[in-house]
Amino acid sequence: MAIAKILERKDVPVALTWNLESVFATNADWESELVSLKADYPKIAEYKGKLNRGNNGNNLLAVLQLGDAISERVSRLHTYAQMRSDEDTNNTLYQDMVSRANVLERDIATASAFISPEILRIKPERISMFLQKNKALDLYRHMLDDLMRARAHTLDVDIEEILANSSDLAQGPSDINNMFDNADLKLPTIKGEDDQDVEMTQGNYSVLLDSQDRGVRQRAYEAMMGSYHNWRNTLAAMYSAQVKANMFYARTRKYGSAIEHALSSNNIPISVYDNLISSVHANLPVLHRYLELRKRVLALDELHMWDLYVPLVPTIKYEVTYEKAKEIVLQAVAPLGDAYCQVLSNGLNIERWVDVLESKGKRSGAYSWGSYGTHPFMLLNWQDELSEMFTLAHEAGHSMHSYYTRGNQPYVYSGYTTFVAEVASTFNEGLLAHLLLTTTDDRALRAYIINDELEKIRTTLFRQTLFAEFERQAHALAEAGESLTPDSLGEIHWQLNQKYYGAAVTVDDHIRNEWSRIPHFYTSFYVFQYATGISAATMLVDQVLREGEPAVKRYLNFLSGGSSKYSIDLLKGAGVDLTTSEPVDKTLAIFGEKLAELEGLLS
Repeated sequence: MAIAKILERKDVPVALTWNLESVFATNADWESELVSLKADYPKIAEYKGKLNRGNNGNNLLAVLQLGDAISERVSRLHTYAQMRSDEDTNNTLYQDMVSRANVLERDIATASAFISPEILRIKPERISMFLQKNKALDLYRHMLDDLMRARAHTLDVDIEEILANSSDLAQGPSDINNMFDNADLKLPTIKGEDDQDVEMTQGNYSVLLDSQDRGVRQRAYEAMMGSYHNWRNTLAAMYSAQVKANMFYARTRKYGSAIEHALSSNNIPISVYDNLISSVHANLPVLHRYLELRKRVLALDELHMWDLYVPLVPTIKYEVTYEKAKEIVLQAVAPLGDAYCQVLSNGLNIERWVDVLESKGKRSGAYSWGSYGTHPFMLLNWQDELSEMFTLAHEAGHSMHSYYTRGNQPYVYSGYTTFVAEVASTFNEGLLAHLLLTTTDDRALRAYIINDELEKIRTTLFRQTLFAEFERQAHALAEAGESLTPDSLGEIHWQLNQKYYGAAVTVDDHIRNEWSRIPHFYTSFYVFQYATGISAATMLVDQVLREGEPAVKRYLNFLSGGSSKYSIDLLKGAGVDLTTSEPVDKTLAIFGEKLAELEGLLS
């Protein structure tokens, strides 16, 4: 496949760029709104000390409405500046705009810090009276209930302002780790395929692990883990600082543990986290069976960690243009109905939701974004490959979730939590895989797609649960008063890999260093949501394909729910109860069914 020339931004066809002019027509309009918002947001402070006055809750309603309006406006400023910057990360004009938007967001957060503590000082019976007498306040009923849930953990105004201003300090370990990973860590040069020298990077590491040359895979793995081993003391200190920050906020807010604090924001019971781990433990035999198949297909006496990513079906030719990929993705999501498909088709073909092509200086990777009052936007860096079509389906899932939520919810409930953020995206990938498998009799393509599906479950459900268990144990160790050292952290990670991979894999000492290169550990207790997300999405795909219209209606209601209910309850309404083991067990049963088909295809 020919590699397309990387264009200058000015040379990218307009039809293949996103329409950011729909957010702000010009940079001057952005600047004007920034000035206007700087003048308007201090009005929030006029309500300080007044939220409990009167008997009708008018001041409470006014500050909530004003806060929503201010938040919506600054979100739009930030969205525009960041996406403009992502078009060309070398453009200092947009770097400066992003910085100024961030400063304004912080100032607004500080100015608004009094609202929650002051509401929480109002007696519950007065809140009930306000809601009864002021019908306009009913819009905020769920938000107020959610806030009251945190009553015991919200502090005096002065302390809340200090905590708000301390956010930059708490971000320190993550910022340091990011700079270490992406700027200061120098990876070695190894011998690649055809004995060519290859300078390793974070970006090409996964490519090297996909190599059919086992020596390349081993050299890449050992070089990467060795590089992190060389910094083991520094990296342990970084992560220890992150854990200590988590413990500080948990204790200051009077939570029993860091995990309780982390999950409380989305009202997720700790039992969901622990049930996930228990369910995965109970289903480890099917993972071991898959790994035994991998060992047989690769004809290896021992399966090592560097053998876990190389495709079992290496030679597959499937080139697809962006235009063709759009058609296939729209066909894949057809079970969701004409209205869903028409909105997505308009977004892809008319309204310019997508910035398609790679260009010089453009941010790498892919994402979906936007703000309330705008349509969704997607960033891609398109290559004519099968994996890119799955990326398009993934980001379209995020975008349609945002579209339905923003179209059906007021601003206060217009976001959705991280707990459900990956459900719609993974759901769309599942529909795409189903379409491809039902429209081809090509044995190699079927094996390739099924292997890819199994790998997604292995790396997203099994592996992310392993990481979630690592976080659980590391925090428990620190909360018991023990030091987090390279040795203690390495031992936790080594033991978990032994448990998860079992006798099928030879777990060597290099794996003791792997925890230190997982950036998501600096967004603590986040990774388990990848595992719950893929479980929910897999179950929802199964329901939609089996039940049809009733399941589609439940799913679209879920997309429309935003944060108007707790995430657990939104998913229950869609037909997935993550407080039970059923979603994980169902997903791993499907894993077993697909594994059986792959065993047949590769026999």
